[in-house]
Amino acid sequence: MKKVSNLLHTLKPDILMVFVQIAFAAVNVMYKLAINDGMSMRVASAYRLAFASAFTVPVALVFDRKKRPKITWRVLLLAFLCGLFGGSLFSNLYLEAMALTSATFMLAMVNLIPGITFIFAISFGFEKLNLQAAEGRAKVIGTIIGISGAMLMTFFKGVEINIWSSNKINLLHPHLNQNGHVASHHTEFRNKLLGIPCAIVSCCFYSLWYITQAKMNAEYPSPHSSAALMSIMGAIQANIFTLCVERDWSQWKLGFNIRLLTVAYSGMVASGVVVVIIAWCIKKRGPLFVSVFNPLQLLLVDIAAYLMLEEKLYLGRYSLNHSYN
Repeated sequence: MKKVSNLLHTLKPDILMVFVQIAFAAVNVMYKLAINDGMSMRVASAYRLAFASAFTVPVALVFDRKKRPKITWRVLLLAFLCGLFGGSLFSNLYLEAMALTSATFMLAMVNLIPGITFIFAISFGFEKLNLQAAEGRAKVIGTIIGISGAMLMTFFKGVEINIWSSNKINLLHPHLNQNGHVASHHTEFRNKLLGIPCAIVSCCFYSLWYITQAKMNAEYPSPHSSAALMSIMGAIQANIFTLCVERDWSQWKLGFNIRLLTVAYSGMVASGVVVVIIAWCIKKRGPLFVSVFNPLQLLLVDIAAYLMLEEKLYLGRYSLNHSYN
């Protein structure tokens, strides 16, 4: 029994990171449904971080009331950068890229994050590149495989996989699914070309957040309060940006629908509970360990999008000459 307990304790970060990827996969599916419902992704990002702040601040006040470290100007700067890289900038670019492409395309691009994080981790001294050791060679090979896989999934379209066809559920609006994108092929192609750089830059910012969060953990070793500070900073940034660029005030209205469910779940779970877990796992295992779980999202969203969003499943997914949905 003690051996089982020790094993579970050792695997705790791994189990938690699998939960993180399941939570993120659900967020991606919800965002695609919200996009299909016509929701502005800038507004979604602003609401998400606002919900995250409303959730994480009370949690931090309860769990860290007796052991909260002192907040310094350096901690506030790191929190601002965490909110910028992992919150407002990443969220807006990621959602914009998803709106231009698809949920599964974005998850294919997420395979870039471990490689980018590895490069940043070496640059900032969190990892050492030792090609003489098997571990060092494995990290380099894994980085190359991850980046190559993302590029393959982006530009290569293999044979269609058609399984569970009788059990599929269509959660998207029927009129959009019957006609495909209402935009022309020229507009679709342009959207894809715009979506790819947005996706790549969003991955770079997310990798920078992992590195900044590692520095934040060293300066301010309190995952709950750290997540709360990051959420507050990100919410301020995202809401100021959205108020400046979003002219349609009707977009801010939330009812009891997929829009409210999406921003509430993504805020409280994906930017609340999950950020605390990620901060803890980075503290225990480092930023590279956390990043290597990201490709798991691709498999989960692939299956969910195929079963519920009318997206086709391919052995190798995309080609610039074909629709993403």
